[in-house]
Amino acid sequence: MEDTVRNVVIIGSGCAGHTAALYTARANLKPLVLEGHEPGGQLSLTTLVENFPGFPDGIQGPELIENMRKQAGRFGAQYQLGQVESVDLSGSPFTLQVGRETIQTKTLIIASGASARWLGLPGEQALIGHGVSSCATCDGFFFSGKEIAVIGGGDSAMEEANFLTRFATKVTLIHRRDEFRASKIMLDRARKNDKIHFLTNTVVEDVYDPAQAEVTALKLRNLQTGRVWDFPTSAMFLGIGHIPNTKVFEGQLDMDSDGYLMTQNYVSTRVPGVFACGDVQDRRFRQAITAAGTGCMAALEAERFLEAHAE
Repeated sequence: MEDTVRNVVIIGSGCAGHTAALYTARANLKPLVLEGHEPGGQLSLTTLVENFPGFPDGIQGPELIENMRKQAGRFGAQYQLGQVESVDLSGSPFTLQVGRETIQTKTLIIASGASARWLGLPGEQALIGHGVSSCATCDGFFFSGKEIAVIGGGDSAMEEANFLTRFATKVTLIHRRDEFRASKIMLDRARKNDKIHFLTNTVVEDVYDPAQAEVTALKLRNLQTGRVWDFPTSAMFLGIGHIPNTKVFEGQLDMDSDGYLMTQNYVSTRVPGVFACGDVQDRRFRQAITAAGTGCMAALEAERFLEAHAE
């Protein structure tokens, strides 16, 4: 890696990060994209994307992400595997520690996204990869011909459930409330699917059986009646939201109570020259197209910042 101060470093390689890379690369700023611990972001774990403009027949999430990466690379964006372990935003240039490498940059665009939220059950972590999953597209195939459960009540849960019916004989969608946060189109699609069954006002208290290294059942509790029972299933897929990847910025940037970065003027943080875009700062819309839009904004703001502070 060049032993110089970068113009732009982008943390994250999802829709927001790739779009920021494209715009800053076309401005001849030679951005460096640090791909993070989840290269490609959430879209790389998605199946058919039907609502991204320009694709009337839809496009597979991983293909869309790869196209974005190639497009940014065509204009000179550089990509590097690695996770940022620490940052110092107290002065210019900003300093990032990536493994044993120290990187300095005049501007920083944070597009680190958000990671799947887990339930925190006693047997959950031991069974990840053995029937517990947050990625239907990654693991659904392994449960062909079996009955499985999806946890959640939003669009993510509906999407997971619908996709999993390609493989499972039955999908039970378990939600702690009797009303759903999902959009009407996603909820209607799930309700029209004969393979999807709904279990509401119910929470999961544990998942069995770590001793067998596979999911055999869930321990459920009905919140209205208090009834507790074991629910046989071959897999548990999580669709209960995400946690923003912002821990490394604690104490240096403003965050809300859930850890989402707080911005002014769309993408500016309280530190001049540091910008945030995509799901790391957007807890309301959380769409591929809005992530791309804020990635564009962050890139344009970084370019303007560099012009204003040119030596």
